[in-house]
Formats: sequence, C-alpha cells, structure tokens
Amino acid sequence: MENEFSNRNEIKSEIINLSAILSLPKGTEAFISDVHGEYDEFAHIMRNGSGNTKQKIAELFTGKLTPDSQKKLAFLIYYPSEILRKTKLQFNDEEALKQWYIDTFNHLIDILRYTGNKYTRSKVRKAIDPDYVYITEELLYADFNVDTKQLSYQKIMDNIIDLKMADSFIIATCHSIQKLVVDHVHIIGDIYDRGPHPDYIIEHLAKHWQNFDFQWGNHDILWMGSVAGSKLCMLNLLRICARYDNLSIIQNSYNIDISSLIDFARKNYVPLKSFKPKSDTGVEISSESSDIDNCVQQAVAIMQFKLEGQTIESHPDFEMNDRMLLADLDVNKNTIEISGVTYDIKDGCFQLVDSKHPFELTPAENLIVQDLLSQFGSAPKLRKHIQYLVDNGSMYLKYNGNLLLHGCIPVDTTGNLLSWTVNGKTYAGKEIFDYFDKNIRDCLNNSSTNGNSNLDIIWYLWTGKMSPLFGKEKMTTFERYFIDDDKLHQEKLNPYYSLRKKEWFADKLFQEFGLNDDGHIINGHTPVKAGMSPIMANGKIFVIDGGMSKPYHKTTGIGGYTLLSNSYGLQLVTHEPFTTRARAIADMTDVVSTKRVIEQSVHRITVSETDTGEKIKNQIVELSHRLTK
Repeated sequence: MENEFSNRNEIKSEIINLSAILSLPKGTEAFISDVHGEYDEFAHIMRNGSGNTKQKIAELFTGKLTPDSQKKLAFLIYYPSEILRKTKLQFNDEEALKQWYIDTFNHLIDILRYTGNKYTRSKVRKAIDPDYVYITEELLYADFNVDTKQLSYQKIMDNIIDLKMADSFIIATCHSIQKLVVDHVHIIGDIYDRGPHPDYIIEHLAKHWQNFDFQWGNHDILWMGSVAGSKLCMLNLLRICARYDNLSIIQNSYNIDISSLIDFARKNYVPLKSFKPKSDTGVEISSESSDIDNCVQQAVAIMQFKLEGQTIESHPDFEMNDRMLLADLDVNKNTIEISGVTYDIKDGCFQLVDSKHPFELTPAENLIVQDLLSQFGSAPKLRKHIQYLVDNGSMYLKYNGNLLLHGCIPVDTTGNLLSWTVNGKTYAGKEIFDYFDKNIRDCLNNSSTNGNSNLDIIWYLWTGKMSPLFGKEKMTTFERYFIDDDKLHQEKLNPYYSLRKKEWFADKLFQEFGLNDDGHIINGHTPVKAGMSPIMANGKIFVIDGGMSKPYHKTTGIGGYTLLSNSYGLQLVTHEPFTTRARAIADMTDVVSTKRVIEQSVHRITVSETDTGEKIKNQIVELSHRLTK
C-alpha cells in the first residue's frame, strides 16, 4: 500500500470510496454441495442463480410482462446462444426482429441495472465483457430526463443492430447478469465422483467466476491424492470409475492411457455378477463396455486390497487391522473368517493373491500401478484442475460467521470430541481438520519431497474412522463384493450425524471453531431422505446435499438443495430433479421448485457486517494512520 498513492488527496479519496462500500448491501452467497461431476445440472443452477434470476425478473416485470414472457426472458439469460437461435427462427420480418432486439436490450439492461444496484460501479464493470464496457455503461447510467441522452440511447441500440452485433451483445449482457445475480459461490465438497464431467465444472468456474471456494469432499480427496502420488487413492478412484461405467473421464477428459490395465484385466479376470457395472444415465451399457468395466473393477479391487494391507501394517495408528481381509481367506479362498464367524465367498477373484504373501503385488500388477501413477501425476489438465482445488479450497471454511464443511466433526455418543494420535501427536476437533489440511497442501505443493507416510494420510481421509470426510466406523467394500450378508455391509455413522439435530451440540461446535452461536454450520455429504428436514439444531445446522447425483433422487424424492444468504437473510432452495440440458432448453423447464425464507434479518445486512467489511475497515484504519504521519 506504501506506493499505491502519490499524495494525501488520493488517500482521502480511497477512504471515502471504501467507506461507501461498507454501507452497500451484502452480496448474495450461494451454498452448493455434492455436485458429483454432474456438469449440466450444476451449470443450470449457476446460470439461474439458484432461482434468483427468475425472482428478480418477477420483481421487475410483474404487471409489465406476462408470466410466459418472463420465463422466455429468464431462459434467454440462462442459455443466451441457444435461445437466440430458437427465437430468431420465429421471425420472417426484419422490422419485427429489430423490434424484438430493442425490447430485449431494454429488458436486459433493466435487469443488469437492478441486479448491479447493490454493487459499486467498479464491480459491475468487472462483470461486463471488455468489448462492451463503454456501450453497456452508457445504456446503464443514461439519464432519461435529458432529451439528448434518450436520443443517444436509441442511437446506440440502432447501431448495435445495424453493425450485426446484437447477438454477441445480448450474450455478453446475459453472462454479466449471471455473474452479478450471485456474488460468491461456496461448493461444499465433491466436485468429483461418478458423474461424467467434473472437468467441465472446474473449467466453468475458472472461466466465469471470481468469488468462489471449495471445501473438499471425500471423492475430491481421491483425485487429489492420486495426483499427489497415492497408489491407494488412485486404485479406489479407478475402481469407482469402472463401477459406474465412467472410465471415459480418465481416458478422454484427462488423456490417461489405461489400455495396459484393460489388457491385464481381460487377460486375468472374467466378468462376475458382483462386479457388474452400474449406469446412472439410464442408458444401457454395451456388452463390450460392461465386460471391460467388470474386469477392470476386479483387477484394481484386488490391487487395492493388497496395498491396503501393506499400508495398515505400517500404520498401527490407523487402527484398521480389521480391514486386512485378504489374510483372513482360507487356503482355498472359498471362505473367510470375520470376528470368529466363517462366511462363504461369492464371486471370488483371488487368483493373483498368494496365500503366503496376500498383500504382495505381482510383478505385472506393480508395473501397471507404477505406470498409471506416473500418468496421473503428470497429466497436465488433471494437475491444473487439482491445483485449482488446492488453491481455492480447504478442509473447512469460516466465512461471515458460518462454518462450512463437507462431512462431520468426529465425536463420541455424548458429543465430546474424539481424539486421534498419529505420528506421536494427538489431535481433536478443529486440530484434526488443520492437520489434514496441512498434509494435503504439503503433498500437492511439494510432491517431489513426499513420503509414503504423508500420502497414506490422504488415503486415510477417504476411509479412516477419524476422517471428517468419511465419518463412518469402517468402509465395507470387501464385504459388499464378496459376502452375501447385509449385516456385514453396514457402515455405522459417527454420532455427529444424529447429534447435529441438537442445538446444544451446534453451540459446542461453534465454540470449538471460534464462532459466535448466532452462526450456522453448513454441511454436505449426506442426502436428506424424503420426509426429513435439512434444517437442524433449531436452524443452526443446514444439510444441503445438492442431490445432483441421479441415484440419490429416489432416496430424497427431490433434486437436492442450495442455500442462499443475501442482505435480507437466508433462503433454502429446493430443486426438482434435473433431466437434461437439451430438454431444459427445449421445454424451458426450470429446476427451482420452492424457496423458503428460513431466517430474516431485522435490518438489511451491509458489507460492513461481513468478513470483507472487516478487511475494508482495517484498510481504512491503516490509511487514516498514514494521514496522521
């Protein structure tokens, strides 16, 4: 700041500007979670501002435009290129099309003005396409009490049309509105999982948004760990992709060659019922793809179970000896003993497991693991995306008095924080989050100096009982594949998930993380079952699983939730299940079904009451101090 100002008047001017910002209304925050790679649905929610755009159109144009015209205007803002193409086909007359352009310019400028009225002109300018800044600002801030301004306004619009710029201007203005309807986006975990395009989601955010953050989810950790060099994270990731017929994201989106893995799997395994892949899209998987998915799943599952055994042996702190199940197979690998009970094995595929050394990879398996690990670590697009998650993300976030985290805070049945001793140090509550956060950053920012121990900690985040991102006693992948007993498939949740309904528990967690008890804890990770409320602990905890993963729609009965925090309070937005982008555009069907005000401020919240406001106040103090020198 020392060299930013050349004289005292510039400092005074900056103090005036900053003070003015403090009195503006707080920008709208949107909280979204569990996107699970479902780009089209995510993009739709971002385009419609979780229903905010439609609401602002209604506020501006009710009584001026019919509901049908309002809907068409909303979808033009959501999908400007596609709706423009459709709309222009309806006009045979150039004059009628020109009038539609002029009407549309006016409507869009009105919405842009209305949306941007709680921001500084500087902030609005940053949201405008650089090619259209001058034109847009002339239209935005025109004074219609002056006749010459009215003429100038009309002339600008006529010239835009005559110079064949109308379409690009409309598209640019629609994108500006999208950026201003929501000021800040919080994504509370799981960009990645079974959905087809997490890569598109990250590219969308990087291109279109400036103010956003991630709180990492358990599925994100698998991809982050794979890039950092964790063999176990990579094998789990590959197994899940094969399970859900989604190997294309590895091959096509990130250009990782898995042909050697496929050849190895087809050579050593035959399709088995337990490994039949699942389709989330409703499209039937071809016989060839199904066989590949099935055999790849078996191959990487066996490698995974072997390396898990090695890792657990070397980390007694993990307390996971009950997961070393390959060692509990009988010599013929037809039965297994668990907790003193013998169970039959179904669909066994242990032909590459040595009974004397069950956790050793074969030479061929080792070559495949090393090759794939090298590719994951060096794939340029994947490294870029994961670094983006690291740079803009964290294990948790304290923001404007709220605590954002994906999974849970490990506690016992009475709500006391569970402690975990690892590498001779003990952690509990916030300390556990900070420990994992530092470990992840160290691994990904200093990958050349990584040790296996740090990488194993990242894997533990995926599957360990003290992981805030897992939140269960154990992960029963082995039992689900090989043992026909539902009791062994159960994964007991940490008591956090039942206690979070209690207000006293929320207050205790606020204290642990240094927050006031008038804040909120905003969770993702667990779908809210049909008939249950996402509002818990007397309105202090919200569970907003975005519900974008299609298989969960049957569980929840809806398409999930987003939470909005604006200058008036909090709104919970319930979404209908999303179908496809093409159908949404063709039928103009929106996903927002209901908005519920769950907390209303007694006064309009200003920037001065936010974290950004605190930073601005500190700047003002520093500038004022410089004036006294």
